[in-house]
Amino acid sequence: MTGTDTIRKGLQKNSMLIALVILMLLFQALILATGRGSLFDPLNISNIISQNAYVVILATGMLLCILTGGNIDLSVGSVVAMVGALAGTLIVNMQVNVYLSIFLCLIVGILIGAWQGFWIAFIRIPAFIVTLTGMLLWRGVALLILNGLTISPFPEIYLKYFTSFVPAVDDKGTVMVITNIIGIVVCAVFIAVSVLTRLKKLKKNYAVESVGIFITRTVLISAIVMLLSWLLSMNKGFPVVLILLAVIVLSYSYYTQHTVPGRYLYAMGGNEKAARLSGINTDRVLFFAYTNMGFLSAVAALACVGRFNSASPTAGTNYEMDAIGACYIGGASAYGGTGTVGGAVIGAIFMGVLNNGMSIMGIDANWQRVVKGLVLLFAVVFDVMSKKRAKN
Repeated sequence: MTGTDTIRKGLQKNSMLIALVILMLLFQALILATGRGSLFDPLNISNIISQNAYVVILATGMLLCILTGGNIDLSVGSVVAMVGALAGTLIVNMQVNVYLSIFLCLIVGILIGAWQGFWIAFIRIPAFIVTLTGMLLWRGVALLILNGLTISPFPEIYLKYFTSFVPAVDDKGTVMVITNIIGIVVCAVFIAVSVLTRLKKLKKNYAVESVGIFITRTVLISAIVMLLSWLLSMNKGFPVVLILLAVIVLSYSYYTQHTVPGRYLYAMGGNEKAARLSGINTDRVLFFAYTNMGFLSAVAALACVGRFNSASPTAGTNYEMDAIGACYIGGASAYGGTGTVGGAVIGAIFMGVLNNGMSIMGIDANWQRVVKGLVLLFAVVFDVMSKKRAKN
């Protein structure tokens, strides 16, 4: 492979990360030119993280559904509303212990996912139909629980898990030092893991990217982490919800890339019949994907009611579209079998920056929908055209 081919392959592999950086720089230039502030304002960066936490959580679960063969879950927004309504009723109205309420909400999310997964995996009703009925069903249940009313406010002991910051101190100097130290530690761990993983692959004679691409990617990601740490240190530090997102993303990245059950998702999406003949219980894999989607929808619901400090019957509207869009923009294939959790996260951040940048610039909400729709269409078209070129 020539140097040009190596560079081209590296650019293709990291195309969405490069596109995200370009998008952020473009918005920064446009916002500065119009005198509307800065995209990289520390407070705005914290807002982007808080506003798009639900997208990252839902996109992580949606990716697993898409991997099984291009399946999607249209009910996640309604599940968010329903679990949020349950959380508000238990915590605010009934004064149930916060930790018990969180546990019950997560169990309900799992049961909802298992209910839908049963019909999809074992009865083989198309996922589109089952989750479409779920979208109507769970929204109706949310309205019944709330009786059309909004429940608020939530107690501080609950809000601190979704709206507070680390470190929890008021001194600006201490916040700046600790936040940047955390950033340095994260970069050191990331570099160490990347190097060890590469050495392990080389030892087993696996194909790896060139040294130049590896170093460039590692340095770029480390620089982004340090920039994020520096910006957050100028505000209040790391949002606690960012720690929750890191745990979810790292856990599911490891599951999908380094465990046998995780690889079953890709095998099923690549060719379900061949996967079944090779001994994979494809029904169980599909059931797990949707049960897990219910669990992560419940997690997203808990994060959302914490952020808004209320449980509303209109919560979760169009959340399924944001999650699906993030996955496709992040490189997931519309046919299944292709995609990564990291890519879905980049897709979620891409959409978050797009929304935030257009809002700062004062672009009309209707035009924002037009732009988001076109971006999603082009992402899917790019995926389809890439597959056609690969076949030829």
